[in-house]
Amino acid sequence: MNSEEQFYDAVTGLDSDESCEGISEASFKDAMVFDGTQNNGSVPQENGIKKRRTTLPAPMFSRSDFSVWSILKKCIGLELSKITMPIVFNEPLSFLQRMTEYMEHTYLIHKACSLSDSIERMQAVAAFAVSAVASQWDRTGKPFNPLLGETYELTREDQGFRLISEQVSHHPPISAFHAESLTGDFVFHGSIYPKLKFWGKSVEAEPKGTITLELLNHKEAYTWTNPCCCVHNVILGKLWIEQYGTVEIINHSTGDKCVLNFKPCGMFGKELHKVEGYIQDKSKKKLCVIYGKWTECMWSVDPQVYETHRKSDKKGTTDTKKQKQEEVVGAENDEADDMPEVQETVVVVPGSTLLWRISSRPPHSSEVYNFTNFAITLNEMEPGMEAVLSPTDCRLRPDIRAMENGDMDKASKEKERLEEKQRAARKDRARDEEDWSTRWFNSGTNLYTGSQDWLYNGGYFDRNYTDCPDIY
Repeated sequence: MNSEEQFYDAVTGLDSDESCEGISEASFKDAMVFDGTQNNGSVPQENGIKKRRTTLPAPMFSRSDFSVWSILKKCIGLELSKITMPIVFNEPLSFLQRMTEYMEHTYLIHKACSLSDSIERMQAVAAFAVSAVASQWDRTGKPFNPLLGETYELTREDQGFRLISEQVSHHPPISAFHAESLTGDFVFHGSIYPKLKFWGKSVEAEPKGTITLELLNHKEAYTWTNPCCCVHNVILGKLWIEQYGTVEIINHSTGDKCVLNFKPCGMFGKELHKVEGYIQDKSKKKLCVIYGKWTECMWSVDPQVYETHRKSDKKGTTDTKKQKQEEVVGAENDEADDMPEVQETVVVVPGSTLLWRISSRPPHSSEVYNFTNFAITLNEMEPGMEAVLSPTDCRLRPDIRAMENGDMDKASKEKERLEEKQRAARKDRARDEEDWSTRWFNSGTNLYTGSQDWLYNGGYFDRNYTDCPDIY
């Protein structure tokens, strides 16, 4: 059976349409610090969850007896479209939910909103952009491909935001999202088109699409795109992930720019996970250097101090020709792309300021798909939620729910049924010469980049779902 789903891998009017009466600044003021401390909150949410779960109903299914080679060997150098992957390589989240993990470190946006200096705001925004990909570390499972018209909502009063996302296109696969502050401080939105290719031993994901953050009180808008993500050893060896590429964050109001270089690990692995960049003003004067690791933390420091430290550090290091030759020989003899030894700490330049540090994962994370504490809660369903949610919400997908509960046979059958239903609906529309209409987003132009984007219509939280499609 041919599937027309895409192989997604770990890769990324603004007024509120519903009253936020009763929500105060104090509800999440503890989140507005650089060190990541967040208020747990005890206020009941709109969707019914008071205390969030800390684990999944069933542990992760072992992938040790499965090989992806028979599926991918004909796809070297091609975009991975129309390929059916065994469900064992999935994780029990939709890509819409995976995309929501951008919001795990929302306190950095609140911090940016609270700062009076534009360069300090840019530092906080840059830290947020890096933190948005941090959850991908060790996340080698494939999220479920969203069905056309699928949605996901999340309200987090403890973090001061709510989010709605929708799968707005199937070919190409495009996921749109819109998040907003509960007190009207910011809007964060974008659309992601994850383009993937298989290169023999690795899968490369390029998350095409623009990310936009608007700090409404400062009348500022920032845009950027996420770095590329590569999953190594999909055929042989231990799976591991790296992010690489240049990310440019532009403040369209001031002309300030932050350039971040997510470095590829290189032959000897010395650059693994490293991120290095700088912030410049509209006259291209470098005002600060930003450095760290996307898996750990980010720091900022004065450019002259950084250069002085780097020069002195180079003088203190030696690397003989013999050592290099031995490393090259070892690399050539490896059958798999062995992950370089991870250096657990970033060398901090004296005088640096900590911008962000990653939150620790639960001790049983390896048993639950290497999820973060935030990710564990994304598919949670409490009694009464089904009556509130849109019928297209990811939490209602039977294949994801079955996998989360450990029933892999049911999950596989349900996944196949949903794909068949989606194909049948597409054929019916083609026969009747009907075009698909998105429900919550419309195609439009990004006001700041001039590029095509998907923009939120508003109205989702009015809870009128009579026109929603039957996709499950």
